[in-house]
Amino acid sequence: MKVSYQWLKEYVDINDLTPQELAEKLTRSGIEVEGIESLNAGVTGVVIGYVQEREKHPDADRLSVCKVDVGKEELLQIVCGAPNVAQGQKVPVAMIGAVLPGDFKIKKSKLRGVESQGMICSAKELGLNDKLLSKDQQEGILILPEDAELGMDATEYLGLDDHVLELGLTPNRSDCLSMLGVAYEVAAILGREVIFPDTSVEENGDANPLKVDIVATEDCYQYAGRHFTGATIKSAPQWMKNRLMAAGIRPINNVVDVTNYVLLEYGQPLHAFDAKEVADHHIVVRLGQEGEKLTTLDDQERTLDEETLVIADPTKGLAVAGVMGGANSEIVSGTEEIILESAYFTPKTIRRTAKMLGMRTEGCVRWEKGVDQTRVRQAADRAAHLIQKLSGAKVSKGVVDTTVKVVEPVTVSVTLEKINIHLGTDMDASIVADIFSRLQFELDQKEEAGTVLFTVTVPTRRGDITLSEDLIEEVARLFGYDNIPTTLPGGEVIQGSLTREQKLRRMVRNHLIGAGLHETVSYGLLHPDKLAKFSGLQDDRNLRPVPLAMPLSEEHSVLRTNLITSLVGTAMYNKNRQTHDLAFFELGQVFLSEQEQLNELPEERLYLGGLLTGNFISVNWMGVKAPVDFYTVKGLMESLLSRLGINQQSVQYVANSERKGMHPGRTADVQIDGKTVGFLGQLHPQSEKEFDLDETFVFQFDLEELFQYANTFNDYKLLPKYPAITRDFALVVDRSMPVAKLEKLIREASGELLESVTLFDVYMGDRIASDKKSVAYSIVYRHAERTLQDEEIQQITAKVIEALTEAGVELRS
Repeated sequence: MKVSYQWLKEYVDINDLTPQELAEKLTRSGIEVEGIESLNAGVTGVVIGYVQEREKHPDADRLSVCKVDVGKEELLQIVCGAPNVAQGQKVPVAMIGAVLPGDFKIKKSKLRGVESQGMICSAKELGLNDKLLSKDQQEGILILPEDAELGMDATEYLGLDDHVLELGLTPNRSDCLSMLGVAYEVAAILGREVIFPDTSVEENGDANPLKVDIVATEDCYQYAGRHFTGATIKSAPQWMKNRLMAAGIRPINNVVDVTNYVLLEYGQPLHAFDAKEVADHHIVVRLGQEGEKLTTLDDQERTLDEETLVIADPTKGLAVAGVMGGANSEIVSGTEEIILESAYFTPKTIRRTAKMLGMRTEGCVRWEKGVDQTRVRQAADRAAHLIQKLSGAKVSKGVVDTTVKVVEPVTVSVTLEKINIHLGTDMDASIVADIFSRLQFELDQKEEAGTVLFTVTVPTRRGDITLSEDLIEEVARLFGYDNIPTTLPGGEVIQGSLTREQKLRRMVRNHLIGAGLHETVSYGLLHPDKLAKFSGLQDDRNLRPVPLAMPLSEEHSVLRTNLITSLVGTAMYNKNRQTHDLAFFELGQVFLSEQEQLNELPEERLYLGGLLTGNFISVNWMGVKAPVDFYTVKGLMESLLSRLGINQQSVQYVANSERKGMHPGRTADVQIDGKTVGFLGQLHPQSEKEFDLDETFVFQFDLEELFQYANTFNDYKLLPKYPAITRDFALVVDRSMPVAKLEKLIREASGELLESVTLFDVYMGDRIASDKKSVAYSIVYRHAERTLQDEEIQQITAKVIEALTEAGVELRS
C-alpha cells in the first residue's frame, strides 16, 4: 500500500511529524514501512508560466521563440524545441538558476544566436513517471490545465512536494489498504481524532430508475447503486491526478478517477457504467454461464464459467464482478448518464475468479482480503459527492440498495490478568481501556473474579480480530513493544525427544545408508498409466488409484499406491544417463483405497521401498565384481530386521509366485509370526524389458506393520563369559524343501542352549541324487552361566538328528 503523506494530512493531524518520524512510529506499532519515496527528484526554481507569444526561430526550423509570463513584471524569452508548444498554453518553466533532476542547472544561454532565459519543461524533465500520463503528455512539453495559477511553484501544483510511504502489510491487515484505514491506525498511535471526508450529496435529479436483483446470494451480500444524468466527461483536477499517480494509478477521466480515488480513500472498490448501455436500467448479479464471453476494459475477451460472478443486465454481461468492467459499458467522452456500483462480494468468489482469469487489479487485492461492508453506502455517497462536484452531474434521488446478508461485528472478551500474564506487564485497567478507546473499539468493562473483564465489540473494518489473543496483540502494539519488560518464560520445562516411530525411521534410514544404499525422494503423484504397470503388487487388496480433482498435469494426476513405480522411474532416469549400478531406497507415503468412486479419504501409510540393479560391488581390490542377486537383497533385509531387534526365529521368507509384476521364481513374501509385512524379489523379465532395465531387484515394506515387531531400545547384552561348542551337520534333502524348514526343525529340537544356526554350504552335483541337495549347517551352543559338558551336547544333537530323520532328512556321510 502506497500512502501519500500530504493526502494523509487531510484525515489526521500529523503536521508536527516528518514523513520519517511517522514511518518510525508506524513500524514500531507493527505496520512496517518498507520505504519512503520523495516525489521531488531534485527540482527547484520551476514555476507555472503562460505562453503569450510563440514565433518561429529565425535560424532554425525546429525551434520556437516564446514570450512567457511567469507572474513577474517582464516576460521571459525562452527558446523551445518542443513541437507541441503553442500560444495560450500554461506550462512549467524552469527559470535561470533552477535545478532539474540529475543536478542539471538552468543558465542563461543563446540558441542559434537567440537568447533564452529559461526552459519550458516536459514531464520527464521534471522527474514525473510519464508512464502514468496520457500519450499526448508524454511527448513534448507538459501542458497544464487552464486553472493552474500563474507563477505558482510547479512542484506544489504537480504534487512533487509529497512523500510516499510504502507499507509492507501482512495479509491480516487489509484494513490498512485504504487511506482512512491508515488514518485510523495513525490516530490510534498518536491519540488523535480521525477527520472524515465530505459525503454530502445534493440529490437534484429525478427518481433513481435503477433496479437491482441479486441472484447469486451466496457470493454477493449487498449491491447499492446510484444514478447520474447530465455528466460532462473530462480530465480530473490536478490534485486528484497527483494523488492517483502517487499510488501508481494512471488517471483516465473525472468519473473513472473518482472511483479509483474512493477505492484508495475507503478501501471499497467501485465501478461506473454508461447507463445507456444497461438495458432497462436493470442490474442482475448472477453467476456466469459455461463458455460465456465478455470483453473487459483491457480489450481482452474473457471466457467465463459457472463459478464466475457477473454483473449483467437482462440481455448481456456488463462486468466480471470485483475484477474488471466490460468494454461494452465503459465511461467514454460522450457519456452523460452514469450508474455507480458499490457492492459487497465475498472474498473467496473474487479470489477464485481472479486466479481463473489470470487478472489482478487494485480492486481484486482488496476483495480477496476482505472489505468492510459498512463502507458500501459510505463510499457510494463519497463518490457521488465527487462526481457531482467534478462533472456537474445531477444525482438521482435515492440509493437503490439490495442487501441479502449483513456481516455483523464480532464481540471478543479478555481479562486484564490474561493481558498482563501474556505480555509480562503490570498495566492497570485505565491504560488498556485507553488503548481500546484510541482504536475506536466499543468497550464494556466490569470487575469479575478479582480482575477486570474487557468485552470489546470489534468494528467490521477490523476483520483480523476474532480472538482474545488478537486483542492482546493490539494492546501490545499501542502500549509499545519497547515498553514491554524482558522476562523469562514460565511454566514446566520438558525435555524434547523423538517419538518411537521417529527413532525407528531414523534407524532404518541410517542402516540402509550405512549398507551402501542412497536415499531418494520422489513425487507422491504419478501418471495413471505408469501406476497401472504395478497395480497388482498388493495382490491381497483391490486397490484403485486416487485421482486429483484439479491436477496441474496428467504426469502428476493420481496418488501412488506403491513405491515400486517411483523407484523404477528413478532407475530409468539414471540408466538413461549411463548409470547402471544402482542401489537406493525411499521412505514415503502411499495412499490406499478400494473405492471406485471416492467418498472418503484414502488410507495413508508409510512404506519403505528399495531397488538394486547392476553390481552391488563394482570392483574390489582383487578385480572381482559382485552383481546384485536375490540373496543380496535378502541379506540386506535380514540385517535390517536384525537391527530393528526383530526375533529372527519369527521371520520367514515364503516363496510367492503370484505377486503381479514380480518374477514368479525369485520373489518372496516376508512374514513375521505368520503375518506378511513386505516382499522382496526380482522384477518380472517382461517388466525389465519394457522399462529397458537389467536384472532388477526390489523390496517393499509396510513400516507401520513392521514397527509393531521392532524392539531396539533395550537390546544390550553382556559379552559371554563361557565358551561355546560348535557342531556341523551335512544333510541330504529333497531339492524342493526350503532350508528355512530345516532351520526351524533344528531350532525347535535344540532347545534354549542354542545360540545360532548358520547355513554355510549348499551342494548339488555328481555325488548326490539328481532330485536331492546337500545342505550344511554350523550350530553353536552356549550356556550363559556355566561351561557346557560333552554329554549335554550329545543329548541335544541326538534330539536334532531324531527330529530331522522323522522329517525325511538324511545325514550325509
